[in-house]
Amino acid sequence: MPLGGGDPIPLLKTALVVGRRESTDIVLRFPNVSGQHCELTVVAGYWFVKDLGSSNGTKVNGSRVTEQRLEPGDTLSIAKHEFEIIYEPGRLGAMAAPPEESQKAGVFGRSLLETAGLESRRAAERRPSGDRPRR
Repeated sequence: MPLGGGDPIPLLKTALVVGRRESTDIVLRFPNVSGQHCELTVVAGYWFVKDLGSSNGTKVNGSRVTEQRLEPGDTLSIAKHEFEIIYEPGRLGAMAAPPEESQKAGVFGRSLLETAGLESRRAAERRPSGDRPRR
């Protein structure tokens, strides 16, 4: 729902690209919105936003983010355009509160080796903290 007036924007698919280009799923025709600004996806019944390298940034509740879960009632800012996120996780398949781990944003929730595809999450969890992987 756009803050400050405007028609609601229905989120009809589980993965949507938002941007200024006509080829995006949600087109925001403003010069300060990047061609492909951010992506909205549903994971386990919760909406997540991921910035796609936009020039003017993506914010959740006033804080700039690269990737973050969106709670019902959060304010999503795309460039300087604000939207209230309105949804019911249960209607999107959420069976319980999201796990704590999903609150970590993007690559910051994984080891560098896992992010690079050189280590599985399971191996990272078995390694004692502070131990370096062997070469």
